[in-house]
Amino acid sequence: MRELRFSPRPGVAVGDFAGLTRRVFLKTSALAAGGLMLEMSLPGAMRAASAQGAAAAPVVPSAFVHIAPDDTVTIQVNRLDFGQGVQTALPMLVAEELDCDWAKVRSELAPAADVYKDPMFGIQMTGGSGSVAHSWLQYRRIGASARAMLIAAAAQQWKVPPAQLRTENGVVLGPSGQRATYGSLAARAQAQPVPADVALKDPSSFRLLGKPTRRLDARAKSTGVPMYGMDFKLPNLKVAVVARPPVFGAKVKQFDAKAARAVKGVREVLEIPDDRGGTAVAVIADGYWQAKTGRDALKATWDTRGVEHVDTTAQLAKYVEMAKTPGTVAIDTDIAKLKDAPKTLVAEYHFPYLAHAPMEPLNCTVQLSDKGAQVWTGTQFQTVDQAAIARTLGLKPEQVKLHTLMAGGGFGRRAVPTSDYGVEAAQVAKAWRRAGHREPVKVIWSREDDVRGGYYRPMYVHRAEIGLDAKGKVLAWNHTIVGQSILQGTPFEKMMVKNGIDGTSVEGIMGTPYAVPLRLTLHSPQVNVPVLWWRSVGNTHTAYVMETLIDELAKEAGQDPVAYRYTLMGDKHPRHREALALAVERSGYGKTPLPAGHAWGVAVHESFDSVVAYVVVAEMRDESPRLVSVTAGVHCNFAVNPLTVAAQVEGAALMGLGMTIPGAAITMKDGEVEQSNFHQYMVARSPDMPAISVHIVGSGDAPTGMGEPGLPPLAPAYANAVFKLTGKRLRALPFDLTKA
Repeated sequence: MRELRFSPRPGVAVGDFAGLTRRVFLKTSALAAGGLMLEMSLPGAMRAASAQGAAAAPVVPSAFVHIAPDDTVTIQVNRLDFGQGVQTALPMLVAEELDCDWAKVRSELAPAADVYKDPMFGIQMTGGSGSVAHSWLQYRRIGASARAMLIAAAAQQWKVPPAQLRTENGVVLGPSGQRATYGSLAARAQAQPVPADVALKDPSSFRLLGKPTRRLDARAKSTGVPMYGMDFKLPNLKVAVVARPPVFGAKVKQFDAKAARAVKGVREVLEIPDDRGGTAVAVIADGYWQAKTGRDALKATWDTRGVEHVDTTAQLAKYVEMAKTPGTVAIDTDIAKLKDAPKTLVAEYHFPYLAHAPMEPLNCTVQLSDKGAQVWTGTQFQTVDQAAIARTLGLKPEQVKLHTLMAGGGFGRRAVPTSDYGVEAAQVAKAWRRAGHREPVKVIWSREDDVRGGYYRPMYVHRAEIGLDAKGKVLAWNHTIVGQSILQGTPFEKMMVKNGIDGTSVEGIMGTPYAVPLRLTLHSPQVNVPVLWWRSVGNTHTAYVMETLIDELAKEAGQDPVAYRYTLMGDKHPRHREALALAVERSGYGKTPLPAGHAWGVAVHESFDSVVAYVVVAEMRDESPRLVSVTAGVHCNFAVNPLTVAAQVEGAALMGLGMTIPGAAITMKDGEVEQSNFHQYMVARSPDMPAISVHIVGSGDAPTGMGEPGLPPLAPAYANAVFKLTGKRLRALPFDLTKA
């Protein structure tokens, strides 16, 4: 159930974009025969990365916009679209400034190329909920520059000053009734100089941006047209599945391939390196089923000496003890009052490893030739993967042409600093070619491979000791987190690990909107489990801890949880207050009587510069909790496409709900993952989806991220409602009322 509403914010003009940084495009060229191909490069695209010591990327122009003679406008999207809607949102930015006919706009996923690098991160990537936020000015300027070139072409043709011309819905109009479509002007526009700077529209004149807009790819997706990585085929394509070590980092001791080779269609059985210092065995066949059957028949033994055999039960016990000792200081606050506080609240939280479990498992196709390689895959890290695959094959990055394909989900799993699945496919292709073959090879992961093969959201333990006065006021708060660093040993460590603190482990507590005397420390133990960001990264656990503790403190203070939050926020966090107020107002919280056996739950959290507040209603059914409804208040500044914002909140809410479902945990024993498929690793399903309504705070400020912020506050809001129903504080995910 969807309800989408927009709420203007008093005192903020929708058109107020003052102070936004402008970037000047330096270089363009026109290459399309019979059409206009606009190419842009961003000076300073590496500004943020260079400031952290990263090397600036070379400027390599590549097309963003192509206007064909039939007036079709094709826009290159420099991201991966795996459900978040950037194949519509980014073209909207161009189309608004280009003033073209939206019905004639098309979009394509761009290949790996330097010009497509994220203007802030300095690499081509999709992540950090930054696709729209980081492209907000970039893509608008592309559209505005193309429009200026078309006007210049018409002015030259009609011999009138450009200032006398205007555009409307894909047509340039002259002062004497002249009229020319963009397609008819495209060839002449090629020769026009690209303006060094362009004026962008005042938002008051937007006709597309900010309006609920249906996705460009909706019809194609509903009819099976888009090419996903799993669908991709080449002539004579071979398929490989890989037998990976049961313990991370282990090596093949020996294998007997006789039975595997006896399977009809199996062509080769080859040993390859894996990305964790171990080795694996690839079975290559004419198709997936033959390859899988061959792998099932493979007789392999593994050398697991020298690598840690993780047991998550023992690991949790170790983490619990570590949490009782101070770690590396992230927030240094005087907590001396904790010792003599009239009352002390001690809370310990446990969070398991989590798998990403996208609906489309990982896959990658590689075609080697004497000159280089072509790769087809759905990747969030085009620049990183292109370079890693090139290194693996002994090539230069420019010798690897990486084609971005649609992907069926990812949640971070397709953005791996080690480029594990791309490098693995390259290793298979290299071994295949070394064995004398020339056919392209596609490596496919099964669901079991995906669940057992890493990478995971880390396991975490939190311990909070909070001193209160007689009236429930917080006097001191000592907080310790224990969990693996996602960034340690990756290229991102230099930028994002400061003074021993992995920013992804503590985000969501650092910068908390609540005025409490909080001291935060962190332990980052090294464990033989590959870990990675998972949708909303550290906020998956920090939001849960903070928002359930704030509810508990509100009860200790004898205050309503919403009023208590407002008190602790003060006036320094208006976006939090507005998102929460909107959710409260639209939900009827505190005003609308609930049926017997139902209870409210509240949470609000900021991540990726956006704030999402949830007011939920839960009930108990057959002694188990059930989420009945969710009302969201969202503050993401200007909503480029409100339908996309709503869809992201809905999907994130369901994924956040999934963290609470019994069985939503990855466990290990003797180094091996115990889960294999969805009968053992639980995810939220359609019947779990509550009624949800999404309400967006009106704003004219530049957009902030929306792919991930809808996830963190859902589980704590739900847990807070369950407490009201049961009196039990749920200090672990997934929910287990028997242990609360």
